[in-house]
This record gives sequence, structure tokens and C-alpha cells, in this order.
Amino acid sequence: MIREGPLPYAVHGILEYVIGMLLIAAPFLLGFTDEGAATAVSIIGGVLVLGLAASTRGPTSLNNAMPVSVHVLADLALGALFIAAPFLFGFSDDGRPTALFIALGVLTLLGVIATRYPAASA
Repeated sequence: MIREGPLPYAVHGILEYVIGMLLIAAPFLLGFTDEGAATAVSIIGGVLVLGLAASTRGPTSLNNAMPVSVHVLADLALGALFIAAPFLFGFSDDGRPTALFIALGVLTLLGVIATRYPAASA
């Protein structure tokens, strides 16, 4: 795992809470025209991101249940899923949610690379 990125781990945690809330609010703020799939994926994705942020060991966690290494793998999977979501769930013809999910997926993957993770405890 890369440990020398420019983004402190605490900032990564705070950004995840912001992204989770943004995903939950996005269908209403951005006026998704598809009331079905894009809205559901956005809200469920937001809840997943918030749960991940709240349960991973670190300074912004609520219960420290998940190891950082599992969090990194989950972030990578979510980033890939966000990029693929418009095509998997059939809302790729709707520009706003498609752009949001692809941009968010790319930013999630870049965030994983850029974060300075703590050393594993012995």
C-alpha cells in the first residue's frame, strides 16, 4: 500500500463524509431526470461511502471496526463501480448522473493513490 501520498489520511476521511452526503443529495440538487436507477444508485452509494468512512480505523471513524487495508480495497471497488454504474444500471443516456458518477469514480481512484495511509500496526 502506498503510504507517502500528499493527502493526509484524516483529510481522506473527512472527504468521504462529504462525498457520501453529496451522493445522497445529488439526485435532488442536480435534478436527475431518471427517477429510478440513477437516484437509487446515488443514494445507496452515498450510504455505502458514509458507512465505509464511519467504520474504518482512523481519526474520523466512529467505531474503528474495519482495517485500513480493507478500506483501500473497498475504495478501489467503489471507484470502479462508480465509473461503471451508468452503463451497468442503464442511465448512461442521462448526462448529469453519468458525468457525476464517472468523475466521482476517477476522483475516488485518484484519492486512493494520493492518500498517505498510516503504517499497519503490529
